[in-house]
Amino acid sequence: MSNINNGERVTGSSDEHYDLISVLYHSLEGAATYEIYIQDAEERGDSELSEFLQEIQEQECQRAERAKEMLARRLAQPALR
Repeated sequence: MSNINNGERVTGSSDEHYDLISVLYHSLEGAATYEIYIQDAEERGDSELSEFLQEIQEQECQRAERAKEMLARRLAQPALR
């Protein structure tokens, strides 16, 4: 159960902003973590695993970029209050 008060979280950020920031953070965190896994796979000579991890790392980066663009657009819009 989330702490919502008139459509806002305790932080004062709207739910949509909070959600997009969370997606952005977790996508970037995932992409950084996959970099470690990619290096491990490459050190073991496992090109199949390395390629797979690179693919999902790219997906995380794309997801982060989309979240960033959506957040920027929404932050630029005047608040409806």
